[in-house]
Amino acid sequence: MPTRRNDLLYPELSYVIVGCAFDVYNELGAGHHEKVYQRALAQIFTEKGLKYNEQTYFPLKYHEKIIGKCYLDFLINEAIVVEIKKGNNFSKRNIEQVLEYMKTSKLKLAILINFGTDAVSFKRIVNFDS
Repeated sequence: MPTRRNDLLYPELSYVIVGCAFDVYNELGAGHHEKVYQRALAQIFTEKGLKYNEQTYFPLKYHEKIIGKCYLDFLINEAIVVEIKKGNNFSKRNIEQVLEYMKTSKLKLAILINFGTDAVSFKRIVNFDS
């Protein structure tokens, strides 16, 4: 059952996204490439009726010139970045990457999902700068 808190961004949608990640992990288990988990997530997002884009491109600009590129694994409902990783821990680099994506896209919430050897885990990351 989704949580009923007033201080969370997109609580119901976040609950569905995280539930999808657990469904994928429960069926596929550990040890697959990120692309396999990404394909499975895309399939379940479609089955759940979520509006999403995969590998969404955002240019990184400086003085109106493109100096870099960001590709989000998923952009859900034009509101939430979903970035997937494979491993047992979230690294500082994983979190920094998601924060960079959020600053570039000017989105407020990301869910970092990690498909590990023993479990799936997630972190909600909020962009206070946008």
